[in-house]
Amino acid sequence: MGYRKKNRHVGIVGIGTTKFSSHREEVNQPEMIHEAVRQALDDAGLAIDDIDCVLHGNMELFEMVHQPDLWHTLGSGALGRDALRLTTGGTTGGTLVGAADNLVASGMYDTVMAIGFEKLQEGHTTGGITNMADPLWARKLQSGALTDQAACKLIAEFGEERARRAAMTYRIIMDQHACKNPNSHRAFGLSWDQIDDLMKTSPPLIGDLRLIHMCSQSDGACAIIFAAEKKAKDITNWPVWIRDHITVHREETLNLCNNYYPTATTHRFAAAQLYARNGIADPLAYFDVFEMYDPSAWWGVDWLRDFFLLEGDAHLRLVEERQIAIDGRMPINPSGGVLAANPIGATAMVRVAEAAKQIRGNAGPHQIPKPVRHALASSFGGTMWTVLFMLEKELNWQGV
Repeated sequence: MGYRKKNRHVGIVGIGTTKFSSHREEVNQPEMIHEAVRQALDDAGLAIDDIDCVLHGNMELFEMVHQPDLWHTLGSGALGRDALRLTTGGTTGGTLVGAADNLVASGMYDTVMAIGFEKLQEGHTTGGITNMADPLWARKLQSGALTDQAACKLIAEFGEERARRAAMTYRIIMDQHACKNPNSHRAFGLSWDQIDDLMKTSPPLIGDLRLIHMCSQSDGACAIIFAAEKKAKDITNWPVWIRDHITVHREETLNLCNNYYPTATTHRFAAAQLYARNGIADPLAYFDVFEMYDPSAWWGVDWLRDFFLLEGDAHLRLVEERQIAIDGRMPINPSGGVLAANPIGATAMVRVAEAAKQIRGNAGPHQIPKPVRHALASSFGGTMWTVLFMLEKELNWQGV
C-alpha cells in the first residue's frame, strides 16, 4: 500500500451543530449533545442503530467531570455499541475527525459518529489550562491562550500601525461573517467606521492583544457521521470526501534539541507536508474556502502565511484588500470562525463541519457565493499543535 493511500475512501454523510452560547442553562450535557446527534442522524437519514462506533471528545479538566462519555450515553446513543473517548486539548475536535476517518478507512467500521462538545459555563477553563502544564518547563505558557506572541511578531516585521490595522480588519471581517451564521455565540455587528475606535478603546488583555481580538468560551456540541465510500453513496447524494489529513505536535521542550521540524511552525510544516504528498503546488489557487482555527485576530492574520505557504507581506495584503471576506478570493471562516464561537472540545470539529457544509452548498446564510469543490480545515491546540484536513466534493484527485 502506498503512503497515505486509503483502503477505502471516507465520506461525511451527516452533520449536526447546536446553537453556541455563553450559557446553555436550559439543557444539561447529555441533552445538549443529543441536539447535535439528532441533527446529524436526521441529516444522514439514519437511525442510531446504523452507527457502528461512537467517538467522544471534550476537555475533562474544564468541566471537572471524569469520563463524561459514560454519563453522556443518555444523549450520544453510544450505549451498547463500540465507543472511544479522545482528548488532545484544543485539537480534540480535529483528532476526533482524523480518528473517525482512519477507523472507517481501515475497514474496522462502516459508519462512525464523532461527537465533540464543551459546556464551559460548568467549569473553570482558565484554571484547567494554567494547571495542566509542567510548572518548570512550561512556565511561559501558564497564561494559556492569552498571549500577544503573534502581535509582537507582526509589529516587529510590519510596524505598529499596519499590523494593528490588519488585525482589526481581520476581526471586523470575521464579525461580519458571524452575523450571517445563526449558530454564532458572538456577533456584534461591527462596522468599518469603528476600526480606529476599537484599536484604541477595546480593553487590553496582554500587550497588544485586546478583548475584541480574542475568542470566547462557549457552550455547544457538534456531531459528524462518516461512512465508507459505498455506504456513503447509498446514504446521501452529497457526501463530502476526506482526501487527506495530517497531525503535527510540537512540545515546548523539543525546541531544546534537533527534532523533526526544528525551525518551521507546526502549521507551516503540516501544510507543506500535506500539499507535497497531494501534488498541491499553489494552495491559494486550489482551495475555495478555509475554515481556520483562529483563537485571536492576531493569530488569524499571522497564520494565513503559514497555511498557504506565503512569503513577505502577501498574507497581510489578503487581509488589507479584504480578499478573505465571504465574497473574496479566499474566504476565511464564512462561519465567523473561533472568534464567533469556541466550545473547545467541539471547536476544531466545527471547522470541518462548516467546510463540509460549504462544499455541499447548504451552509445557509453564510454560504459563499462561488462554487466550492476543495476545502481546507485546521485545528489548533496544546503547545502549538496542528491538525489539517483536505475535503473534496468529488472523488477525482487520484493521480493529481
